[in-house]
Amino acid sequence: MRAGLRRLMVWVLVAIIAVVGLAVFAVIVGLFLPPEHVASRTLRVERPPEVIWQVITDYADQPIWRSELSAIERLPDRQGHQVWRERHQQGRPITLEIAETIRPRRLVTRIADEGGPFSGRWEFDITPAGSGSQVTITEFGRLPNPFFRFVSRFIIGQTAFIEQYLSGLASKFGEPATIN
Repeated sequence: MRAGLRRLMVWVLVAIIAVVGLAVFAVIVGLFLPPEHVASRTLRVERPPEVIWQVITDYADQPIWRSELSAIERLPDRQGHQVWRERHQQGRPITLEIAETIRPRRLVTRIADEGGPFSGRWEFDITPAGSGSQVTITEFGRLPNPFFRFVSRFIIGQTAFIEQYLSGLASKFGEPATIN
């Protein structure tokens, strides 16, 4: 019985060392990655810019077509800008401020949370394309924590959240999500 317990303890110790080693490796690699990144993806949909604008600026309706959200709540304006809090199915809530609007072509949202693990903004550009429109989201992100930089770059992918949003938007319109 004691030999079995000893073997179990050795395996537990090896597992702990491996996990700590992987975390240290991720931090070291993350230290060599820049804290800022720019990522962009584009979706083409068969809707005019005005229809797309209506959908992406109807924040209260977004939990219906964005599966990652459980709720969105309107907060008091900040310096004349609309503020919203997204409550995600997993993870902490994110407070967003609408920084710029040029209807129906351009929307800029920025993370309004101070001191969080990440910051940045999304720029939505909507352009006519044939009988529909092209929606491009460009993320200007900042990840001060080197571990999160590693995870964002090599595990999650820096475009994952943009692609998730655009896939939800395509599904809202009943269209395939062909994202470039």
